[in-house]
Amino acid sequence: MNNEYGAMLFAALRDGRPIAPLAGRDPALTIHDAYDISLDFLARRRARGERVIGKKIGVTSKAVQDMLGVHQPDFGFLTDRMRVVGDIDIGAHQLIAPRAEAEIAFLLKNDLRGPDVTPEDVLAATEYIMPCFEIVDSRIADWNISIIDTVADNASCGVFILGEERLDPAALQLPDMHVAVTKNGHALSEGLGNAVQGDPAMAVAWLANTLGTYGVTLDAGDIILSGSLVPLAPAAKGDRFEMILSDRDPAKGGRVVGSCIANFV
Repeated sequence: MNNEYGAMLFAALRDGRPIAPLAGRDPALTIHDAYDISLDFLARRRARGERVIGKKIGVTSKAVQDMLGVHQPDFGFLTDRMRVVGDIDIGAHQLIAPRAEAEIAFLLKNDLRGPDVTPEDVLAATEYIMPCFEIVDSRIADWNISIIDTVADNASCGVFILGEERLDPAALQLPDMHVAVTKNGHALSEGLGNAVQGDPAMAVAWLANTLGTYGVTLDAGDIILSGSLVPLAPAAKGDRFEMILSDRDPAKGGRVVGSCIANFV
């Protein structure tokens, strides 16, 4: 049955057509079932030539948890087809109901294998961090998701885009980092690094330790998306989002260290 659900999610991704919630179809599904479904979904993507280039954490901040009604983190995999350089073509990527999240991305220089990974281990294993927009998308109709649905659906990942800056995390206090997001030139939201489990490095440590229970590592060269610092925002063709990343709140003297633009066409 899990393979059947993986096939349904893959068809929804391929065709850009959502499906009814899995949890509603089968109330007996467990979190472990959902991760099995997600791995089947991933295997189908790899079979068509996609290559895994990283992992992502989802539903880490209280703002996002409250919006979705999902109150525990989850994880998914990033593939090369999910990474966008330049404009985000909604039709070409078969995005169904995209929403933009401003995040901090990590590029690893060393492997991390759970359990017992600490935030300090994460910083030591990180080559650099980057501003990032993750464009989440749900293959479940109307974003009517439970934790079972979003886990099975690869943590509701659509595509992602990275800013140009490459920042040394050892030179920054990640919990204090500040992001300000605009949509079509208007202020939309702002948040701090401590929105994701108190510290983005803590979120990555959680990911390493959780994946370790499934025999999966965070690998050197992986891009890791650490979770949204702000509430996610619906996106449509013609929208332009910009995030400005500062080393701390600009109202307290923070300086801009990076930016990222998500332009939807």
